[in-house]
Amino acid sequence: MNKLLSPLEVSNLLGVTTGTLSVWRCTGRYPLKYVKVGRIVMYRQSDIDDFLKNRIYQHTSLICNS
Repeated sequence: MNKLLSPLEVSNLLGVTTGTLSVWRCTGRYPLKYVKVGRIVMYRQSDIDDFLKNRIYQHTSLICNS
C-alpha cells in the first residue's frame, strides 16, 4: 500500500510551509495530488515522488527527462 504523509511531513520534504501547501491545494498552482477524507488532508508518497521527478531541470529552459 502507498504510504500516506501528513502536510507537515510533505512540507519538510519539499522545504515549504504547510501554509504554502494549503495555497497550492486551493489555487492549483502546482499539480500536487492529495487525498482528503473529511477535513483530513494527506499526500501519497508516490504522488510526492512523481511531483519531484517532474520538477528536475538541467537548466532554466529545459526539463531533464531522467
